[in-house]
Amino acid sequence: MKLSIGIVGLPNVGKSSTFNALCKAQHAEVANYPFCTIHPNRAVVPVPDVRVERLAEMVGVGRAIHATIEFVDIAGLVRGASRGEGLGNQFLANIRETSAILHIVRCFEDPNVAHTSEKINPQEDIEIVNLELALADVQLVERKMERLESALKADKKLQPAMDTAQALREHLLRGKPASRFPQPESDAFVELDRELRLLTNKPLIYVANVDEDALAEENLHVQQVREIASQQGVEVVKICARLEQELLEMSEEERLEYLHLAGVDQSGLDQIIQKSYTLLGLVSFFTMNEEEVRAWTIPQGWTAPKAAGVIHTDFERGFIRAEVIPFTLFEKYGSIASARTAGQLQIEGKEYIVKDGDVVYVRFNV
Repeated sequence: MKLSIGIVGLPNVGKSSTFNALCKAQHAEVANYPFCTIHPNRAVVPVPDVRVERLAEMVGVGRAIHATIEFVDIAGLVRGASRGEGLGNQFLANIRETSAILHIVRCFEDPNVAHTSEKINPQEDIEIVNLELALADVQLVERKMERLESALKADKKLQPAMDTAQALREHLLRGKPASRFPQPESDAFVELDRELRLLTNKPLIYVANVDEDALAEENLHVQQVREIASQQGVEVVKICARLEQELLEMSEEERLEYLHLAGVDQSGLDQIIQKSYTLLGLVSFFTMNEEEVRAWTIPQGWTAPKAAGVIHTDFERGFIRAEVIPFTLFEKYGSIASARTAGQLQIEGKEYIVKDGDVVYVRFNV
């Protein structure tokens, strides 16, 4: 399934640098990940997962194909974007179809990099962007209300939808996101969000962009972002976008050494991708043949036939059973044959829930 993440933020916060680093990460792995930048503001990048390479190594195949995420970058938002100020509002439609949003927040001081305000203030920056996203949602809700007003004359059953739209409009106008709407599970709200793809109801991650000094020890700006995120129940990733671009030119050994010297264990880009994956409740399972090992993305809770349908629709339609072994056991025994001999290969039917790390072989007949 397709996983896409929209990137938003004010101008000059490091949004484009983060996106460019993601693009370069994709190109740096071109031999293993046969994907390309499909638009100047879109890039498809692999989900970091050492299990994929490990499986390929154990079974002796040449290709290890990772699950992927599409990142969608838009122009920086400014105050008044919802009224047409700046360029960002013209591209908000590009991220309505994404699964989640990364909000890049500037947490570094640099007199050589201009900022929209006189001083760096993460709280103010976050409020500006979140308000503009909410006001952009208001515009869509108001247009929906206009359509409902006409439709109500012929169908009074639409009144709950109108009532919900009106309540949501007032909620958004108070600067509150749709994710904190008091009726999140009502049928009318769920249907409204399904149709309008509300920006402020998408899962959100704040990305605190810092200088190298703040990677090991947090500065006051990052602390402010974490406080806001804690109040909102939102995840935070701390990165140094400039460092991320430098890391992409290094070998794996050099990268690890450089990260260690910077006081961190994992690159910011890897953290962003992994947290995005986790935030959306997704898991990976693996398949293999004589040529490749491949990771597939599915939501948690999917049954074996539904997961098989991601590989090919015929697999779901003609599903008979699945032969399953967790990655940890596969790594222990080294092959399907050895695992089968040891009695560790599970035979699962249509009710089986595929788990993260499952190595799956589908039996089907069409």
